[in-house]
Amino acid sequence: MKQLPNAFREALFIIQTIEAAGHQAYFVGGCVRDLFLQRSIGDIDITTSATPEVILELFDQVIPVGIEHGTVIVRHAHVSYEVTTFRVEGKYSDQRHPDSVEFIEKIDKDLERRDFTINALAMDKNGTIIDLFQGEEDLKRHLIRTVGNGVDRFKEDPLRILRAIRFSSQLGFSIEEETKQAILAVKPNLEGLAIERITKELQKTFAGDSVTNGLNYIHELEIDKHLPVLKELPLLQVLPRPIKPLQSLAEVVCLIHSLKQDLSIRAITRNWKCSNKIVKESLQLHEAICYYKLHGLDNWLVYQLLPDLHNSFSRLTDILFPKKVETIQLASLLDSLPIKHRSEIKINGNDLVSMFPNETKGPWIQKLLTAIEKQVVLGNIRNETSLIKDWIKWNPPVTN
Repeated sequence: MKQLPNAFREALFIIQTIEAAGHQAYFVGGCVRDLFLQRSIGDIDITTSATPEVILELFDQVIPVGIEHGTVIVRHAHVSYEVTTFRVEGKYSDQRHPDSVEFIEKIDKDLERRDFTINALAMDKNGTIIDLFQGEEDLKRHLIRTVGNGVDRFKEDPLRILRAIRFSSQLGFSIEEETKQAILAVKPNLEGLAIERITKELQKTFAGDSVTNGLNYIHELEIDKHLPVLKELPLLQVLPRPIKPLQSLAEVVCLIHSLKQDLSIRAITRNWKCSNKIVKESLQLHEAICYYKLHGLDNWLVYQLLPDLHNSFSRLTDILFPKKVETIQLASLLDSLPIKHRSEIKINGNDLVSMFPNETKGPWIQKLLTAIEKQVVLGNIRNETSLIKDWIKWNPPVTN
């Protein structure tokens, strides 16, 4: 019996419970692949001969997320495990879900329905690998190859094309020649996919350690011609080479707009159906990049940039400018700021109204407060009421 990493040992309870009830159970897919590659283990998925109804009986905490397709989530020791019954699938009329599934007793046909050989690996509780499609050999050769006929696999769900690209970016693998030909044959089908699914894969592609590898395939196979936003972007002409990984969708949006300004942030996020959070983060990163381009790194930039976006800003400067702004620089400036929020300024709107009793209230109040705020943050005025009032006397508001 092999000594398995902690993530697998913690999941053994589920395997052992299913086996004790007279059924088969194996670790499967990406977790087995990543174990072989000695990568950090993410989600642990389990495949079993037990039906979902049996799993519901065996465990106390079960979430029936995709029970009609044989998948449930088992919660154990505060961790979620996806448990799926061995199955064969019917046609994919919607290019996403099989029209029907049939639960089966043996794992071989279940592995045969999977997308790529490197994801069609299973492992028992003792660490013994089941490899029916030379997945281990493809891992050694750093090769992405479909299980069986590539055209069939990609027609079932064209998102698998983007998954191949994503794995090439994450793992630095090459796409096998017949698999590339299958992608060329099926790639127009990408246009029928839900935008949210496309965006999720693109985000993972841009975050890969070998992102240039993935983007090269997008260009070589002309996949970008079938994708929103990217079809308007001469990708490899515009992007710096080699591009470095970006960890959030907001970073990707900001980068694309920075390099092709006629593609507005609003247009990109609308076409990619981004959340309001992504829109706001993209806009703030863009404002910070524009300010940095004109003024460099100073207190005002750090004051306006949310600390949650420090890493994102640092990664973008690494791509867009000759010298990267390190997060430690941002943190140091943030710590040294004289104020962290406008509410800390030793003067407010009521004080300004009192100073200029003959002026009608209006936008000048907020404009003046912002000007004071900036002067305090930049260290040009100490945050003391008397000093601020002296500055105002020399810089009175424009009220008309």
